[in-house]
Amino acid sequence: MVNGARHDGGDAAGLIVTPERLLRWNVAGFDALEEADFQVILELNLEILLLGTGPRQRFPHPRLTRALSAKRIGVEAMDLHAACRTYNILMAEERRVAAALLFA
Repeated sequence: MVNGARHDGGDAAGLIVTPERLLRWNVAGFDALEEADFQVILELNLEILLLGTGPRQRFPHPRLTRALSAKRIGVEAMDLHAACRTYNILMAEERRVAAALLFA
């Protein structure tokens, strides 16, 4: 649930949540992630990206997130539920945070 609406990915495998907006993240799933999938995130002026990797925690290859690291954006990978909980805490602290959520 985001702002009272249920999201399950629909025709996109993911969703990007920021305090200001909600974006469909058109990725085919964790195993299909590519470096280009993170380009939209570079434009969000973040300090932290929470990567919700579905029902279990998985870690992306560092080459996928190297552009984020170059911009000094921290990336934390965790399962979907942990990413949502952590996002709410960091957002309440007024941190520049986004959650990139994969449902499968």
